[in-house]
Amino acid sequence: MKTILITGCSSGFGHATARYFLQRGWKVIATMRTPDPDLFPASEHLRLLALDVSNAESIRKAIAEAGDIDVLVNNAGIGVLTSLEGTPMSTVRDVFETNTLGTIALTQAVLPLFRAKRSGTIINVTSSVTLKPLPLLAVYTGSKAAVNAFTESLALELEPFNINVRLVLPGMAPATDFAKNAMPRMENTLLEAYQPMMEGIMQQMRQPQPVTTADDVTAAIWRAATDPAAPLRIPAGEDAVALA
Repeated sequence: MKTILITGCSSGFGHATARYFLQRGWKVIATMRTPDPDLFPASEHLRLLALDVSNAESIRKAIAEAGDIDVLVNNAGIGVLTSLEGTPMSTVRDVFETNTLGTIALTQAVLPLFRAKRSGTIINVTSSVTLKPLPLLAVYTGSKAAVNAFTESLALELEPFNINVRLVLPGMAPATDFAKNAMPRMENTLLEAYQPMMEGIMQQMRQPQPVTTADDVTAAIWRAATDPAAPLRIPAGEDAVALA
């Protein structure tokens, strides 16, 4: 029985992915900043671990407690939709610390294990916004595009050790709490000059259009974890597939 460690499991794609793999007989290590057993059905194959991907000691402790794993899913992320001009640098750093450096740090932490046993899979969840430039997303897109480039280079670096590296690129998923969780970072950051741009974006988002569901993303992560022939980049969701 294989073991998967997933970050950001308190909601959204991470929560759905943890349940998906549990239902298919995997051992699942679901991590989040504050573990909540009420989020999952009781299972002898489920472990909840505290993990803050922006904290080095938290990463060290979680990886030590996790033990042997076969698949790492770097899913934890935070978002922000606002003008760069009005965004405090502290917010920029927070976004990159979680989305980019957290992914790199956690990957680095599992590499000795994977290299020693000459097997393992690393799946980095980014976003389809890296496939099509959009306004007011410069910081978020930059943090995810950096992970794309990091992953593509790392895949070549780890190929001699039989370690698979994959990217999953979800599209827009309005049914998740991702946008709601981003709101605190957006307060008082949108300058008046950019308000018409934001209104145009909001209006466009309210129009009927293809979107991504949690099921789309879990299926893409499952493919990345189980199909050795899966491509490096796997778009998830009808809108993401169209962009790709």
